[in-house]
Amino acid sequence: MTAMGMLMNGKGQVTVPAEIRARRGWHPGDEFEFVEEDDRIVLRPVPTVETRGERLVRRVYGSGTANRDMSTDELMAMLRDD
Repeated sequence: MTAMGMLMNGKGQVTVPAEIRARRGWHPGDEFEFVEEDDRIVLRPVPTVETRGERLVRRVYGSGTANRDMSTDELMAMLRDD
């Protein structure tokens, strides 16, 4: 375990050092949670959950040629369906 001193800014933000972000594969936009465990605080990444948009793209990916005969209304109905 590596200990590094960091300062908190006025907004309560602490910067995670670049070498730790790179080693862990953390990127801007990743979500984290702070968990209190006894006398320490643990920073853990929140597992990603597929968004509605990602599900939609996965579902229709590569189907463009198969849907050439569909009307605009049919395509919109398919895209709006969860």
